[in-house]
Amino acid sequence: MKTIIVTRHPALAEYLRRHGYTEGAPEVREHVTAEEVRGCHVIGVLPLHLAAEAASVTEVPLALTPDMRGRELTLEELERVAGRPRRYVVRVVP
Repeated sequence: MKTIIVTRHPALAEYLRRHGYTEGAPEVREHVTAEEVRGCHVIGVLPLHLAAEAASVTEVPLALTPDMRGRELTLEELERVAGRPRRYVVRVVP
């Protein structure tokens, strides 16, 4: 299954690679469409309508302090605040 990292944060993409949460060398995208994520495993944060198109979505929960919000984090900061990744499967209920 194809894996896509969706983030605009270079340090998060590097964090995922360093910790082995990605297989091979997945592409990193800042923005995606439904067609691009359909059937893929996505690592990152997606709106629900896009998450429902993906086969699964993995997020890395971040325990951010107030001063960390709204700015780029360094890899060292991510190492301190990143929790264990969580994988979700989102489905549309008719």
